[in-house]
Amino acid sequence: MQDYCFGDQFAPQYRQGQLQVISDVNSIGSKVPHLDVIERFQVKAQIVVPLMEGDELWGLLCIHQCTHARHWEEEELEFVTQVAAQISVALRQANLFHQSSLLGQTREEANQLAQALNELRTAQMQIIHAEKMASLGQLVAGVAHEINNPINFIYGNLEHAHQYTQDLLRCVELYRQYHPNPAPEIQEFFKKTEIEFLFDDLPKLFQSMQVGSERICEIVTSLRNFSRLDEADFKVANIHEGIDSTLMILQHRLKPSGDTPTIHIIKKYDSLPLIECYPGQLNQVFMNLLSNAIDALEERNLQSAPEVIAEKPSEIRISTSILNQDWIAIRIADNGLGMKENILSRLFDPFFTTKVVGKGTGLGLSISYQIVKDKHNGKIYCHSELGQGSEFVVELPVRQLINKKSGSKVKPSDQK
Repeated sequence: MQDYCFGDQFAPQYRQGQLQVISDVNSIGSKVPHLDVIERFQVKAQIVVPLMEGDELWGLLCIHQCTHARHWEEEELEFVTQVAAQISVALRQANLFHQSSLLGQTREEANQLAQALNELRTAQMQIIHAEKMASLGQLVAGVAHEINNPINFIYGNLEHAHQYTQDLLRCVELYRQYHPNPAPEIQEFFKKTEIEFLFDDLPKLFQSMQVGSERICEIVTSLRNFSRLDEADFKVANIHEGIDSTLMILQHRLKPSGDTPTIHIIKKYDSLPLIECYPGQLNQVFMNLLSNAIDALEERNLQSAPEVIAEKPSEIRISTSILNQDWIAIRIADNGLGMKENILSRLFDPFFTTKVVGKGTGLGLSISYQIVKDKHNGKIYCHSELGQGSEFVVELPVRQLINKKSGSKVKPSDQK
């Protein structure tokens, strides 16, 4: 590979798959690579990620910040690295496709080609899905941050405002007690403002404001909890907090709207220990499972008569339990229409979906399976019977065993 653009200083690190992160281009001066591009677009900060095809350097993915210098966050670098890895997979599969087309059309080669195309399609969809989830996490975290400061100010001052108002009302009461015959103008003011009603209603008003502020604080906490989509390390987390934050995000789909009846949530939580996990990824699993349950119940509501729904309302039952000292279980069940056996056996296959075109990609359960099984050494499976609803079960180890020398995960015992 002849390097005419980056020089001997940068090409070797790119061939080794190393990133180049520059927070302030001006601090480097003329030593910055591809200076002509930097000057033409007035780049102020950048990330350069090598794209590998196998062990060979194929190209570079460059991300530029053109308005000002920028401190690149760890989660941004992690996301860019993941995108580059997926593109590298796509390049590898495209090369396999090209090689297969040259080898001929024997049955074995055709099977290899089909597998390569399927892997390429999966890699492309995973890139899109990862970008969507990362964008969702950043949006939710940003909204939570913007709401958090003003609501803390309001909530913190409500108690003082209530106390000050009580002091003023007490002052008015003392004045009326010791000066029962005020000037006509004051009497007219008391009558006009309905002072007796104000004495009675003002404390209630502050109470309702207090309740509303507490509710907003709870929502902000749930938003911040759900937005942990970019955490790259194992954390000790409360599973119930993840489920509750996901339910809050989906709250608008549970409420009645027009002819759509309410979907009731029934929770039965056991006293679970904190577990070692990727909290954001498990929130993604809960989002997929709960969204599918809501879809199933919406379909049931469309196909059932109003009197049937009134007699047996749509509901999602969420329960957690301790299987033993090393394992916990989460169950999410609905009383929807259920599934046939041939559908049940293909639930976790990539791109398999029973939804109409445009409503589902067929990746939600496949990614959930990968997160639970590959990332957490857990289990996920489904029980369903036509006409009786469906139940998804997620089993997770409490602790993720880490090989301290190599840093690799060791699969926990499956015995329960």
